[in-house]
Amino acid sequence: MKYVALLSGGKDSCYNLLHCQKHGHELVAAATLGPKDGQEEVDSYMYQTVGQDAIDFVAQALDVPLYKGVISGDALQQDLAYGERLTQDGVAGDETEDMYRLLSEVKAHHPDVQGVSVGAILSSYQRIRVEHVCQRLSLTPLAYLWQRDQSELLSEMVSSGLTAILIKVAGIGLTTKYLGKTLGEMQPTLEKLNRHYGLHVCGEGGEYESLTIDSPMFKKRIAIDEVEPVLHSDNDFAVVAYLRIKQATLEDKEPAEFDLTIPPLLDEKFEDMLNALREVQPLHATSCTLPITSTPVDDNLGPSSFARGNWVSVGNIHLTPHQGEDVSLEAETLKCFELLQEQLRHHGLDLSHVSNINVSLSSMGDFGSFNAVYSSHFGTSPPARACVSVDLPAPTRVRLDCVANRNVQPPARQALHVQGLSYWAPANIGPYSQAILVDDRIFVSGQIGLEPPTLTLPSPSSLPLELTLSAQHADRVMQTVGGSFDGSWSGAIQGTIYWIADIENIPVVQSAETLYEPVPSYPVLVAAVKALPKGSLVEKQVLAHTGRCSVTDEDGEASVQSCVPKFTTDSYTIDEQTAVSWEISRFAESGDFCAVIFIRDQSAILLSSL
Repeated sequence: MKYVALLSGGKDSCYNLLHCQKHGHELVAAATLGPKDGQEEVDSYMYQTVGQDAIDFVAQALDVPLYKGVISGDALQQDLAYGERLTQDGVAGDETEDMYRLLSEVKAHHPDVQGVSVGAILSSYQRIRVEHVCQRLSLTPLAYLWQRDQSELLSEMVSSGLTAILIKVAGIGLTTKYLGKTLGEMQPTLEKLNRHYGLHVCGEGGEYESLTIDSPMFKKRIAIDEVEPVLHSDNDFAVVAYLRIKQATLEDKEPAEFDLTIPPLLDEKFEDMLNALREVQPLHATSCTLPITSTPVDDNLGPSSFARGNWVSVGNIHLTPHQGEDVSLEAETLKCFELLQEQLRHHGLDLSHVSNINVSLSSMGDFGSFNAVYSSHFGTSPPARACVSVDLPAPTRVRLDCVANRNVQPPARQALHVQGLSYWAPANIGPYSQAILVDDRIFVSGQIGLEPPTLTLPSPSSLPLELTLSAQHADRVMQTVGGSFDGSWSGAIQGTIYWIADIENIPVVQSAETLYEPVPSYPVLVAAVKALPKGSLVEKQVLAHTGRCSVTDEDGEASVQSCVPKFTTDSYTIDEQTAVSWEISRFAESGDFCAVIFIRDQSAILLSSL
């Protein structure tokens, strides 16, 4: 796709361009935001403003037009969420809206632009705002550095042929003597400071800023002819200083080939899983000993809801036959949302309180029409979601089941809604989040086995690879959102659902779960359905917990501690045809639990008593 580069002139924004080129995208323009005339630097949460006196040289070296905007707004909304919850509106006066105006101008001049290159590595604050603007402008973020290991990334930048110098220092151990040094020269020092003080080697903690003076994509290299050091502050903790670029020129250079390191598709743990799964044989239908029965659904059974504490569950949202006759798919979806909102209002809630929605469609062919209506009901931080196709009783084509929580404001509720193409996990270019964290519960959306940089399924089709990728995606999402408090994950999975498109693949799925979690410690459900999104073979959905529980000691003092849930299984049998069995993961300290219950009841006696 054709794309515009969000350009600060630093190493990250320029290095990401190499990955964009590697994946076949075409750079047509650059865009940058800087201070007003007369200002050299502004204290911005979003933008690198030091080095703006050389940004024109970077664009000229790339040989693309540069569009400039002025930072006129302030960081008005400073939490991780941005914009209105149930709309796509931004925040008037926020500095994020300066980017919206700038990229709108780029689109006006280049209407065929589809993507935006973003050099974000670790900052969710910046990523969320860039993605919010991109969503409003129908642009795809290209963020190939997102969640990369910083030490590996720094080494790759140096070896790629990209040359960047430090133009600002603001971290412990970094002094004015390092200004003007290249990344290659600084790498040993940065690694040493990381070991001693935890300094981010790529400067993600604001320890330093850089200016790229050469890159394999540059048509010319930048020569810095005259600089002036500016000391902003000097204290025992850290020096803050930067270089004022007073004079620079462009020098001719020979076209450069570059060897770009692409991260492996799978981590080592999941590569081992894939190799093991390739040896597992699927189940043959003729040897299937599983009881497969079909129970008629009561078409007149309407929506139901249940409240417990801050939690509300709403189930069986669908149109009954007399409501659904001669109704378009879009109208049926709208009616389902009306029914859902009606149930939520009974508990004093609305759609902004929804944490997770499971969608059942009678046909995946209806997915596009359904999703167009679905997306109109959510803005920022949409719920987690899983979508499958099942045999709903005709003429019903849509059914919704959801879980909601009364807490909707950060930090009680956090969403992971990464929409940029990267190597990390599939982008959610749609109205759902990869995960929602609320009241220490983590709802991970159903993950299918897409290859993240391209959002395509493996070709040729491969169940072992799709299974492994879906497991790695769910794991990375869970680790990221679960570690959002302090960057470390100490929680626990409490339940997993594998949705599969072919019942014969049950043994392969069970083997994958055993490889992922050798000792059973949470309920696992494998459900065979008619079809999955994009024709995938498996979709993995996870419910997890941060492990943070409020514990009261002997003196009545409450504190938050890291706890571990207990896993138990049991069953109750009436006769050969009637039995119930269950698996439960429960925290003794908080009572938070997840259970899977299996009922075999051909007489319906047990079901009615339950």
